[in-house]
Amino acid sequence: MKAETANTVRAFLIELAIYSVLVVAYFFLVLHFLGEWLVQLHNRYVYALVSILLIIGQAVLLEAVTTLLLRKIRGRSE
Repeated sequence: MKAETANTVRAFLIELAIYSVLVVAYFFLVLHFLGEWLVQLHNRYVYALVSILLIIGQAVLLEAVTTLLLRKIRGRSE
């Protein structure tokens, strides 16, 4: 049981580290490419809609990338 728990914790920490790096990279990419455009949005409803879409896009994209990376890591280690 301890080995299974250790493997679960290890996998969680690896996923957390990968996801953290990807979130930071996504944040700076959005600021770089969409920063000026977002500042020009003066309608708060449009700004809110764009923000929600960016959050949803981040969740879907980063989860897919994290899952893909973890599959590759596990495939190489086994």
